[in-house]
Amino acid sequence: MPELPEVETVSRTLRQLVIGKTISSVDVYWANIIKKPDDVEQFKQELIGQTIHEINRRGKFLVFVLDDLTLVSHLRMEGRYGLFQKDETLTPHTHVVFTFSDGTELRYQDVRKFGTMHIFKKGTEEDYLPLSQLGVEPFSETFTVDLMKKAFQNTTRTIKVVLLDQKTVVGLGNIYVDEALFKARIHPERIASSLTLEELTKLHEAIITTLKEAVELGGSSIKSYVNGQGEMGMFQQQLTVYGRKGEPCVTCGLEIDKTVVGGRGTHFCRNCQN
Repeated sequence: MPELPEVETVSRTLRQLVIGKTISSVDVYWANIIKKPDDVEQFKQELIGQTIHEINRRGKFLVFVLDDLTLVSHLRMEGRYGLFQKDETLTPHTHVVFTFSDGTELRYQDVRKFGTMHIFKKGTEEDYLPLSQLGVEPFSETFTVDLMKKAFQNTTRTIKVVLLDQKTVVGLGNIYVDEALFKARIHPERIASSLTLEELTKLHEAIITTLKEAVELGGSSIKSYVNGQGEMGMFQQQLTVYGRKGEPCVTCGLEIDKTVVGGRGTHFCRNCQN
């Protein structure tokens, strides 16, 4: 599933492609992607005539800011956007097409059909699911060591599970949790409330550093991820633990281990992380 760096990269590339374009029609070929409103025809009609003014990111969600509405889109496992000419043949797994007044089309493709789209009255999107329960952005001033300490102090869950749930800090998924925990030298199965202030400080820095480095490299193309211009990310070449089971640790040389934490495959070094 695309995490913060991948979604941030998609939002940046889409800004270059579709800001200022006006939607003239919408076609939906897989209705289950549309979650709000629950009437697909209403979804289509409400978007006609709307101009895209901003494309932001909130956690792992893309946020399209229009004239009167906000479209919130989640890519899930393999969703992707691409800009096409209207006369180009629809590629397989194209499920939603936004046709613009200039004759171009923003097409949403999704092999697994897990993606979602919600429309809200502009400015109200944070009041409702799926955005209303999200934690703070890791690059914001509100993401502090003190916030982490308060959020973790009464939990009995492991640190990996807490970081994955998006309620304290957003944008981290399986790849970047593993990478940040390795950078901070914290075992993924540590109980979050057991972390010392020193460990929390290291983890806070590791989260920010890891995500910033990944954004700079366009994210990680582990499976099918590409940005809005069809380009792969390059951060996978910098991964230290994720996907490296059996390979030598870049720090100590011992083999990287893999276990399951919270139902997710988890990579770590048993020597460097404790």
